[in-house]
Amino acid sequence: ADVFEALTSTDRPYKKAKTLSESIKIMSFMVKERHLDPDLFELFLSSGVYQQFATEFMEPEQRDQVDCTHYFKDKILNNL
Repeated sequence: ADVFEALTSTDRPYKKAKTLSESIKIMSFMVKERHLDPDLFELFLSSGVYQQFATEFMEPEQRDQVDCTHYFKDKILNNL
């Protein structure tokens, strides 16, 4: 969740905030590169906590549609 918050934060002076879909995609690459735990990433997606965070803290223009089904662990791990 810390990585997600950093990617979507609008108060970073050195980088533009990412959209919801960009952030999830970046995090999926981090899972593939073994920087993030695949089980925690899957839980993050399946629990819907990213959607709740987006609703509460992200700007409307950042909240685009994300199809998380192709990010689940089995499909990510098959590509390793």
